[in-house]
Amino acid sequence: MSDTCSVIPSPCVGLCRMDEANRWCEGCLRSRDEIAGWGTMADLEKLTLRTQLTQRRQTLRAPTPPRAPAPDT
Repeated sequence: MSDTCSVIPSPCVGLCRMDEANRWCEGCLRSRDEIAGWGTMADLEKLTLRTQLTQRRQTLRAPTPPRAPAPDT
């Protein structure tokens, strides 16, 4: 499968606010570099990052925030 038709969903939950203390997004727990690089990551890199994000959330004992509803188009 090519990177251009990736089926791995973004970890973004629509709560986009950077926590200055740990420099992660408060919603998805990605760094600015991880957010910026998502579109060019290979599927394996995306899967690896999603695993890391799960571990970050568990470490922080943060609940998984609900996904923001998709905008009506």
